[in-house]
Amino acid sequence: MSKRILVPVDGSDQAADALAYVLEEFADATVVLLHVINPAEAGYSAQASVPSFSEEWYEDQKESAKALFDEFEEDAYEAGVTDVERVLEVGRPTQTIVDYAAEHDIDQIVMGSHGRSGVSRILLGSVAELVVRRATVPVTVVR
Repeated sequence: MSKRILVPVDGSDQAADALAYVLEEFADATVVLLHVINPAEAGYSAQASVPSFSEEWYEDQKESAKALFDEFEEDAYEAGVTDVERVLEVGRPTQTIVDYAAEHDIDQIVMGSHGRSGVSRILLGSVAELVVRRATVPVTVVR
């Protein structure tokens, strides 16, 4: 049975680097692309109070995720990896990544790091760092 590698994707260069690492190191694995829609990103602007705004925002996020999956899946196919799954979840990214890995027979998580340091890391937190601390499976952070 091949390994199942979870790759959280957010459209960043670091996520693309993580996928490239997986395609090189785990060519025979099942690659599970996970995109998390974070409702907190919808914000609290005046627009957010309009009833249709949240629906439109969510639909836009789903369309963006589909485009992201298409791009990453094409990269995988070009590298000869054909066993790719797409997963779209809604929630807080850190918790969603950790929970998904625990509940879906994931063997390893490979994710990008945004490389923040100092005050920005303290203020913004680090999804990768929290996943490393909380995951029950091995985590590789690609920089």
